[in-house]
Amino acid sequence: METTELDRLRQAYKVAVDQWVATIREEEELATPDHSMVQMERWDAASFREQDAQEKAQAAKDGYKDALRKINYSF
Repeated sequence: METTELDRLRQAYKVAVDQWVATIREEEELATPDHSMVQMERWDAASFREQDAQEKAQAAKDGYKDALRKINYSF
């Protein structure tokens, strides 16, 4: 595997983590003094987006780590 492929995988991981962090901040912003049902539903929806972003970040991390293992441990 070439270094450029590792760089691509690492960059994909970093982008996924940045997107995950953004969704965490979005969810946090929705924890407001507005105690309405509508606001609670928005907060819940943001939580689902955060979970999806976390899964994408984990998948990107796993792909990068798998590539590193292949190079470093030959498996």
